[in-house]
Amino acid sequence: MDRRRTWCCTLAMAALLSGCALPPPPPKPARMVLQPAAFDALSGWNEDHVAAAIPALLKSCARRLTQPATALVGPDGIGGTVADWRLPCTAAAAVPAGDDQAARQYFRAWFEPWLATNNGTADGLFTGYYEPLLDGARHKGGVNQTPLLRRPADLVMVQLGLFRPEWRGERIAGRVVDGSLLPYPTRAEIERGALDRDRLALYWVADPVDAFFLEVQGSGKVRLSDGTLVSLGYDGQNGRPYVSIGKLLIERGELTKEQVSLDAIKAWIRTHPERGKALLDDNPSYVFFREIKGATPIGAEGAVLTAGRSLAIDRAFLPLGVPVWLDLQNDNEPLRRLVIAQDTGGAIRGPVRGDLYWGFGREAERAAGGMKARGRYFLLLPKKSAAILPTS
Repeated sequence: MDRRRTWCCTLAMAALLSGCALPPPPPKPARMVLQPAAFDALSGWNEDHVAAAIPALLKSCARRLTQPATALVGPDGIGGTVADWRLPCTAAAAVPAGDDQAARQYFRAWFEPWLATNNGTADGLFTGYYEPLLDGARHKGGVNQTPLLRRPADLVMVQLGLFRPEWRGERIAGRVVDGSLLPYPTRAEIERGALDRDRLALYWVADPVDAFFLEVQGSGKVRLSDGTLVSLGYDGQNGRPYVSIGKLLIERGELTKEQVSLDAIKAWIRTHPERGKALLDDNPSYVFFREIKGATPIGAEGAVLTAGRSLAIDRAFLPLGVPVWLDLQNDNEPLRRLVIAQDTGGAIRGPVRGDLYWGFGREAERAAGGMKARGRYFLLLPKKSAAILPTS
C-alpha cells in the first residue's frame, strides 16, 4: 500500500475526530473559459453608440493585417488566425461613420459574442485610466525638482513567452552583470541614487505625486512655461512587481475601501508628506518614458488609443485588437458599451479584468479615478474562429 496515501488518510481521520477542519484546497489557476452567448443577451447593446468603436477597431485592424495570415491571434489562438480577420476588417471600413444601426448589423454579420470567465466565474473588477497633464520644464530648477526618466541603456526587458509557451504574457527586466541577468533597482533604490537621475531626466516636473501617477497611467503630457505640450509615452519598466498603494492604505487602516479614489490617495499623501513618500516607495515598480511626436497615447498594440473606447486587458488571456462588450455596474450606475482591447497594464491581471481609457485632462482624471466597477465582459470573435475556443 502507498505509505503516502496511508499517512494522508490518517491525517484526515484525525482531523475529523478532533473536530478540526481540513485546510481548503488551493485555488484553481486562473484560466480563461469562454461560454457562447448571443447579441440579444448583451444588455444595452441597442442603446450604445456602437459606431464610436469602429474607428478604434480600424486602428487595430491596420496593425493586425500586417502580420502573416497564419499567425495566431491571442494566447493559444483564442481569436483564430489573422486570416479570420481579413474580411471582418475590410467590412469595417465600409460602415458609414456614426451610423449605429449599420454598425450593429456589421457586428452581427461578422462576429459572435462569448462570455469571458475565470474557470466559469464571470464577475471581475474594472477600473479606469487617463492621460494626465503635469506642469514642468526641460531643465531642473525652481519648483521643478522631480525628474521623469528616460529608459537606461542597460535595462533589458525579456518576454518570457519567447522561451516557454506557458509563460506567454509574462516578462521580466534587469541588467546584465558578468554574463548574468540580475534584478534592476527598485523604486526606493532609484530614488536614493541607484541611477544617475540628472543624466537620465527627460523633463523635470513640479509635483512628485503627479509624477508617480504618470507612471501608473503609463503616458501623459508635460506643459512647459511657454504653454508647449510635450507628449510622453511608456518606454520600459524596471521589472519589479506593481503594488497598489490604494490597497496598502486600506490594509493599514488609513482609508476605507469605500473612500479610496485617485483624489483621496493624492490628498492622503500630501497631508502626510514623509509617510506619503515612504508609501510611494512601497511600490517597487518604476516606469521610464520617451518623448512621442504626433497623436497619443499609444497602447501596447501600437495603436493610438480612443477615449472611452479603448480597454487595457491581460494579454496572457485575451488578444489585443478584439472588440469587447462591457456590462458593468460603476457606483451603482450601469456602464455598458463596446470597446476594443488595445492596451495592457501592470495591475491588469487575470481573465476577467479591464482598465478603461477615459482620455486626456482633468475630466478624464475624475472619471478614471473614481471608477471601481464590477461586472463582466463578452469577447466578439470572428465567426470562423469559434471551433478553437476554450469552452471547458
